[in-house]
Amino acid sequence: MDSLFSTLAEKPLADRMRPQTLESFVGQEKVLGANSYLRRMIEKDMVPSIILYGPPGTGKTTLASVIAEITGNIFVAINAVSSGVPELRKLIAKAQEALHSGQGRTIVFIDEIHRFNKGQQDVLLPFVENGTIILIGATTENPFFEINSPLLSRMKVIRLEILTPNEISLIIKTALTDRERGYGKEGIVLTEDCLRNIAEIAGGDARSALNILEQAKTMLPEGQKEINRDILSMVLGDALLKYDKNGDYHYDVVSAFIKSMRGSDADAALHYLARMIESGEDVRFIARRIIICAAEDVGNADPMALVLANAAAQAAHFVGLPEAKIPLAQAVCYIANAPKSNSSYLGIAAAQNDVRNRDCGTVPGHLRDAHYPGAGKLGHGVGYLYPHDYPGGYVKQQYLPDKLLNAKYYEPKDIGYEAKFKTDSHKK
Repeated sequence: MDSLFSTLAEKPLADRMRPQTLESFVGQEKVLGANSYLRRMIEKDMVPSIILYGPPGTGKTTLASVIAEITGNIFVAINAVSSGVPELRKLIAKAQEALHSGQGRTIVFIDEIHRFNKGQQDVLLPFVENGTIILIGATTENPFFEINSPLLSRMKVIRLEILTPNEISLIIKTALTDRERGYGKEGIVLTEDCLRNIAEIAGGDARSALNILEQAKTMLPEGQKEINRDILSMVLGDALLKYDKNGDYHYDVVSAFIKSMRGSDADAALHYLARMIESGEDVRFIARRIIICAAEDVGNADPMALVLANAAAQAAHFVGLPEAKIPLAQAVCYIANAPKSNSSYLGIAAAQNDVRNRDCGTVPGHLRDAHYPGAGKLGHGVGYLYPHDYPGGYVKQQYLPDKLLNAKYYEPKDIGYEAKFKTDSHKK
């Protein structure tokens, strides 16, 4: 066995508990649901080269190994941090040999593929293109920024979402009851409040949750089977302070944080930010809340709020704690003091409501794609007015479908920068 561990029991719990089938995979319903693109490709053994993009602990490595198991392809896994061009060439040579000898195709899984430089990525390009290998890359970074365009154009990006607390809880419960890979034979149990604590503190990272569970299990006194709050506090320390026995404190602080920024109280917002940081809240969780508030509550009243919030999130991820608190605090103060408008948020909510509940009709003919032969004969693009051909880059024409001609989704407020949109829209 190519492993540092000679037996299953010696492997870390997170490694032992990796799902081995699609049915046992927790979460990612959009990606792996019954009628999803990827699931159908897996079941038909027609998996293309893909990039698995998502936060840590969402199942990227596990999904790659499950794909290899189901399809029966040869599976080779490497890490971009410790691998270079010579190793890539050896892998490709073996893949070519296996393909020519009838052994089948090779799935090459590259963890942290964003760490490969341009030269390393270029080595893979022709062999992905001609089908010698099925490349599965995993990354926590935006692939559209980190992966070369020629390689990316030959791969499909599959985005994995952060796991919910309920999904994390299910994974923990499985580890406690599984008799072969988990703690089922040992009878280890977890109190309900500790289960909730771990599920929240893990921040959507299944690996982190299982590591916490494993550490807590090792802290049990001889003969004790129950992991309680006292045991968990030895593992988590101050991070456990953010949860009371009813699990409400965490949500109360987050709610107060958002409402303080929305209510333009920078002092209160900084107070709740400090509480979250001191109690060990995941920086990514805090940053996501700030970004959402910038878009939902400030919106176009000050478009720079979203720019700054996103920059603060990237900076916090780059520098880490304790310095991460500085860009986060900067964004919080900016958002709290910015003019507020939720018009964009209300607009998309109203548009979605129509799409879900109304017959919205078809796209007007003059707006349809006219770039392929014969489109004109179908009336596609006929009568379209190109705005740049008119004074001010604007010409009045119909954009909404016929059945939605009177629909109004975006109502700019007379606040901040958005007031300009309100004035300009009246001219039209």
